[in-house]
Amino acid sequence: MSSVRMIVLVLGLGQAVAFASSYYLLGVMADPAAAALGIGTGPVFLALSGAFLVSAVLTPYAGQAIERVGGARVLAGSNLAFAVALLMMAAAPQPLVLCLGVVLLGVGMGAGLYGTAFAVLVEMQGQGARRAIAAVSLLGALGGALGWPISREMLDLAGWRAAFGFWAALHLFVCLPIALTVLPRHKGQTKAAVDASTIRWSPTMIRMAIFFAGAWAVASAMAAHLPRLLVDLGMTVERAAWAAGLMAASAMAVRLLDITVLHRSHPILTARLATLFHPAGALLAVLLGAVGAPLAAVGQGLANGFLSVASGALPLKVFGAERYGMRQALILTPARYVQAAAPAVYALALNVSPGVALALSSAICLGMFALSFSFRDASPT
Repeated sequence: MSSVRMIVLVLGLGQAVAFASSYYLLGVMADPAAAALGIGTGPVFLALSGAFLVSAVLTPYAGQAIERVGGARVLAGSNLAFAVALLMMAAAPQPLVLCLGVVLLGVGMGAGLYGTAFAVLVEMQGQGARRAIAAVSLLGALGGALGWPISREMLDLAGWRAAFGFWAALHLFVCLPIALTVLPRHKGQTKAAVDASTIRWSPTMIRMAIFFAGAWAVASAMAAHLPRLLVDLGMTVERAAWAAGLMAASAMAVRLLDITVLHRSHPILTARLATLFHPAGALLAVLLGAVGAPLAAVGQGLANGFLSVASGALPLKVFGAERYGMRQALILTPARYVQAAAPAVYALALNVSPGVALALSSAICLGMFALSFSFRDASPT
């Protein structure tokens, strides 16, 4: 196996663990942990919103750290942060400690998700990193496809504390050592050099940040509410749970398509296509009712798959490899703030009707489609 393929494999599986132990963790673990400590799930999910906010605050600092010490060391630090948070959750003697552990997941999320992994690839391959970015995104999607089943299995076998401990152990004893020994080291800049060359927000950066903020808003809202949305469209609870799984399968399929067929295309095309899948699936779901409801999951999954690739490849294509880690972190920071609020806002729309909710998310996507025509290759500023 070539060194590049090995690094893609290491980064991709590391992303799968990171997503499974953060974004996709509480969907299975919130109920048993909260019940054991005598509280409802409300405070736990409120703490998860706090984690998203922590992630948003720390993302620009993670970008600076990538420039100073390299993406590999930042990923290693995120593994340690994830492990500390998960161990706190596993050992929590009372609800406050559990919720604090959930909030601290945001430290790992701010430094350890796709952006840092993509920066490692750009450090290695520069403008040629597009295909590797798509491959890491594909492997990272296993965090969504397998995270819930693995957490459920650990919960059934050993209980919720052991399940949290299991994910902490993967970070400490698998991901952390690999990040320190296998991933390439980058000779970073000094703090003075980083501070002296501040990246200025250009109009293109602002438009791109708005684009991805819209994408993250829809993705977060659908991740939180998709099963309920499908039920409101007429499906049974059991069939809705099955249909919701189509989102992860579709996201993985379209990433594979990008690797094999579309890897030479401009990532603006990838981003533009992504904005149309959700409205198309939503329209068919509303028109066909329960029969077409699974198409809402498929449409969102296709959009998620393309957007995850575009979030790494589009800033690289438009602005180049120079200072990629910091620039991409800045562009995605507004999206992380929006991510914290989107599920609550979407719940209000869903309380009115599933049609209103899907109209809102589709309008956001169509606005993103229009905005994508303003992107052009530009020189870094």
